[in-house]
Amino acid sequence: MSVTRERFEQGMTYAAYKAQMTRNRDRLEDNEQAVHLRPEDTEFFANLAEPINALALVEDWCGDVLNNVPVVVKAAEATGKLNLRFFLRDQNLDIMDQHLNRGVHRSIPTIVFFDQNFRELGHWIERPAIITEWREGMLTDLYATAPELAGIPRTASPAQLTDAARTRLMQANAEFRAQTRDRANQEVICEIRDLLSRALAPTAL
Repeated sequence: MSVTRERFEQGMTYAAYKAQMTRNRDRLEDNEQAVHLRPEDTEFFANLAEPINALALVEDWCGDVLNNVPVVVKAAEATGKLNLRFFLRDQNLDIMDQHLNRGVHRSIPTIVFFDQNFRELGHWIERPAIITEWREGMLTDLYATAPELAGIPRTASPAQLTDAARTRLMQANAEFRAQTRDRANQEVICEIRDLLSRALAPTAL
């Protein structure tokens, strides 16, 4: 089932999405302030032949949403070539389940791109590939060395962790984000540029 123009227009604007957030808005806005687009990135989007419609599946509890959505928003605001609408994942599982991560996971953010006729151009999921790779390495080292996580399987959910283990994991994730934020922001743009370049190559670029 494809997304129609009518369904897309039911989505929230970014301002409306932020207004309904019940947590983590401060983190989202902190990340907004940290986004700095390179001139060549702004030029890429500004030079698109026509605006692109972008449907973002989000929830305000998700760290990857807080980290990565502001990058796409900045590109939209800077160029006027990304028409963004926001949908809460858990209220739109029919769309989510068409774009599962590795065919299994309901990962967010998931951003689905459409042309003006609502032909799907592709979708971008969760976080940049290089950041996932680095994060996996960080977590492997952490679980192997942190006393608070000794004997705890990587598959354990945060709710299953002891307070000490949960605190240590949150600290490590915060440190990792601080160390990689600039690179992560750039990789978000690079991956989306690559996606759109390939999708639009015959006609738009």
